[in-house]
Amino acid sequence: MIEDAGFDTVEAANSTEAVAILESRPDIRIVFTDVDMPHGIDGIRLAACIRDRWPPIKIIITSGKPLPQRVSIPAETVFFPKPFRQDRVIEVLRHMAA
Repeated sequence: MIEDAGFDTVEAANSTEAVAILESRPDIRIVFTDVDMPHGIDGIRLAACIRDRWPPIKIIITSGKPLPQRVSIPAETVFFPKPFRQDRVIEVLRHMAA
């Protein structure tokens, strides 16, 4: 979906790999993550790590489960509950990339 919209993508199998990619790729501008990530920290903690270490990176988080009330997402992060509308995600990506 994201590639079809004209964006270049880099895929990470888990949050540990995502951090390693971010450490080696200064060209990453947006991260799209699920709350449920295998092996390592979850998507909420990944987003917090990104916000702390790479503040300019924009973040989109998605989940098929509602976020618990006591969980807060980092500033300037967009949350999409599943199922999400692809056109809305692409609209937000384009806005973030502008």
